[in-house]
Amino acid sequence: MTPLQTQLPETTFDTTRRYVRVCERRPDGFIEFEFAIGNPVLCVELMLKEDDFHEFCLTNDVIVLDAAESGQGDWAARLNKASRQESEGTV
Repeated sequence: MTPLQTQLPETTFDTTRRYVRVCERRPDGFIEFEFAIGNPVLCVELMLKEDDFHEFCLTNDVIVLDAAESGQGDWAARLNKASRQESEGTV
């Protein structure tokens, strides 16, 4: 083991574990969700039609996390709110 390896904390980042958290089921048939590999905190936000979402989950053998709470994982809503605040001069 190198000196650098002995100084680094041991991590349990498992790239075989895949996570999904549903953020919103939209009336137009799309599902907004967060997808993560290895650690549910490090995620990307995606949007797929419902059938494609289910296929995506099966293909990736995901672990389904609890649904997002209001304001959590809703990137579009946060962006829209920031845009409105900027246009109103409240930022």
